[in-house]
Order: sequence, then C-alpha cells, then structure tokens
Amino acid sequence: MANALIPELAVTDWRRSLAFYRDVIGFTVRYLREDEGFAFLELGPAELMIDQIGLGRDFDADGRLRPPLGAGLNLQLAVPDVDAVYRRVVAAGATLVLEIEERWYRWSDEEVGQRQFAVADPDGYVIRPMQALGARPCVT
Repeated sequence: MANALIPELAVTDWRRSLAFYRDVIGFTVRYLREDEGFAFLELGPAELMIDQIGLGRDFDADGRLRPPLGAGLNLQLAVPDVDAVYRRVVAAGATLVLEIEERWYRWSDEEVGQRQFAVADPDGYVIRPMQALGARPCVT
C-alpha cells in the first residue's frame, strides 16, 4: 500500500532541489520525469516529490509562489544516522534553522526522545531530520 500522505514540494529549480535531497539529505530517486522537472524520492519508508514551478502540471495557478516557500511547514524525517546527515548539511553550507539537539517530548505517561536538527532546502522548505532515542518515564 502506498503512503497515505506524500508531500509534493513546488520548487524553483528541480535539479538543485534533487541534488540537495539526494546528495545532502540522502534520498534515492525512485523515478524522474525530467521534461516536467519532477522527481519522486524515497529514504527508507519516507517518500517525497519535487516538482518545478512552471513545468509540467503546475499548482501555481495565480503565479504567486515565490521563495522562501513552505512558510510554517516543518517536515520531520526519520533517518538512520542523523549525525551523518548533519555533517553533510554543514559541509554543503545549507541554512541551518535549528542546530542539532536532543529533545524529549511528552507522549501520554512517557517521553519520547529524538536527536534532531532543522535545515532549509534551497527554496526555504524546512526539513527536520531526526533519529529516535527511545522512551522514558515522564520527568515532571
């Protein structure tokens, strides 16, 4: 069964976005439609589509999409090694939105932890790679 929700990001330069998501974040390409500026990407069970504004089918009916795109959107992405992704992001000179941190969140009578950071992609969409740290009793 396909994922119930697969984000499709409208981007200004699909090749630049493809390089970011593939080479920096670690996605692999499932398929491309180069004539439409489209790529379907996956990283483990996570799926993501990128689609260049102005090519192929376009959801920018009124022509108002301008970077930074995705204001208010934060896409959490589970990765097997968040430190490796962080090192690639820093080496690429990408814009960090949140430095790497360990964070614990209340979930019922437990807290779940994750090591995470946030980075802006070339169009300003915020991606938050994370690695799960497990659960612990709530500390109140």
